Amino acid sequence: MTIQVQRTGPGPVPPSATQHMVRMRDGVHLATDVYLPSGGDAAPGPVVLTRLPYDKNGEYTFMPRVAEYFTARGYTMVVQDVRGKFRSEGETLLFVNEAYDGYDTIEWLVNQAFCNGVVGMWGDSYYGFTQWAAVSTGHPALRAIAPRVTGTRLGELPGPVPRQRTHDVEMGVARYYPLSMFHGPDMFEWELDWSRRPYAAQVEEFFTCVGSRSASYDVWFPNPVHLRRFPAGSPFDAPAVPVLMTVGWWDNCAPWSWSDHREIQRRPAWARNEYLLIEAIDHENNSHFAPGQTSADPSFLARYLDPAIDFFDVFLRGERREIPRVRWQLANSGDPAHRAEGGWPPPAAYPRTWHPAGADAAVRDAPGGTLGSAPGPAEAAAWTHDAADPVRSPVVDAFSFLAEYPDERHAADRPDVLVFTAPAGAEPLDLAGPISLSTVAGSDGPEMDLFARLLDVAPDGTAKLIARGQQTIPRPGDAFPVTLDLGHVGYRLPAGHALRLTVASSDAPEFVPAPGTGEHRWLAVETVPNRQRIELGSTVLTCTVL
Repeated sequence: MTIQVQRTGPGPVPPSATQHMVRMRDGVHLATDVYLPSGGDAAPGPVVLTRLPYDKNGEYTFMPRVAEYFTARGYTMVVQDVRGKFRSEGETLLFVNEAYDGYDTIEWLVNQAFCNGVVGMWGDSYYGFTQWAAVSTGHPALRAIAPRVTGTRLGELPGPVPRQRTHDVEMGVARYYPLSMFHGPDMFEWELDWSRRPYAAQVEEFFTCVGSRSASYDVWFPNPVHLRRFPAGSPFDAPAVPVLMTVGWWDNCAPWSWSDHREIQRRPAWARNEYLLIEAIDHENNSHFAPGQTSADPSFLARYLDPAIDFFDVFLRGERREIPRVRWQLANSGDPAHRAEGGWPPPAAYPRTWHPAGADAAVRDAPGGTLGSAPGPAEAAAWTHDAADPVRSPVVDAFSFLAEYPDERHAADRPDVLVFTAPAGAEPLDLAGPISLSTVAGSDGPEMDLFARLLDVAPDGTAKLIARGQQTIPRPGDAFPVTLDLGHVGYRLPAGHALRLTVASSDAPEFVPAPGTGEHRWLAVETVPNRQRIELGSTVLTCTVL
């Protein structure tokens, strides 16, 4: 089978930028664009730095337009291709060079005539991670960061966690990313056929096709070599700086953002410097309140950048302005305005529980079993997981979930999806805070993936995602107590709508399906069906409500 590969190199440096090749401590030079403030103001001032692997001049991240927005507001913007990407020199290797390369870039900046010694950093996803990497080095000029839809554990391969029997389910993109964005200086786009095992054999076909290997993939496969992301130490052990952390309700990387939030709250100095902006967006910044809006829309950049500019005005320029500790959007409320709080969840929020019941009905078509306020009888709801016929992911691109925002009603038609539906509410119900599902699970297989989705069911039967969570349980046995974290939400369930809980053991190809044999998921050739179950009398859905 021939693999089709689309290769994309760097775009042209725009006239508004001046490119410099900035020397790192080991002699490698990184391509760095400098955009000076509009009007040609030569006075030194604060600099906003972005370090990214997606081409500083490419269309995907539209950095020239972002820079124009910042410079029009008096900031110098500096955008850099990270080591080994596009115009920058050095080896293409995920995560491990960003700390000291960030430090050295900031050190270069503070020695330029346009910089007054004050630097902030801004950006999404991997270029949010590069901010945390720079923070870990403790450079005194780095005064504030604004990471969006990211986390210090971004892209981390799942594996055993000390003192914990479960771990994250492996995302399909986790090993594919080093084969596309981090294969080499250019970007390589190609399709993995998830129906053809072993997946690792297709990777070797790709290497043959392009004539080179990926160092980032090779250090992770078959088992990861643990190269340190933060060789200078954890970012949270470094001096705290003000951080504006943007989290998306439908961001598939949000679990890493919330993990950082929990760690920050355990560190008093960092907790005093954290500001949360929680929005009804996905990873690619599609908004629940602005369906169909693209980055070319005139109002997009204001929505995207104004919160960071206000933040930098305070912490880079020293303006006196009050910034709420938490700003959040209540999705599906019809009002996109941010609500301000002193902390998260809102002080008025409280936990409310629902209990799934009806094992026989749960494996049939919707509405399936019930989701009520009182526990049901102690009975097991069972289904068969078959990796040869997994539950299909509801969207093509999980990073752009809201661009599709599908009706998920038909997932309930599958016999390997348990479904439980609550009565429709007479009044609106506002969900605001964490959601979890606690149960006792069992399997006759060597491992078990457990997926839970919470849906909003409209009177016409349309079912839309509110929240989700998933975990892998190695060696589950007959009865394993487990709690799934479904993340945090800010969502209004309208009057007349109902909550629905679905439970399954696959969500492919967004997550790599367990083959049922216990083998490495990328090396397994054969699959074996596994019989799975949860104990309904011990299962509790807990939502935080207002």
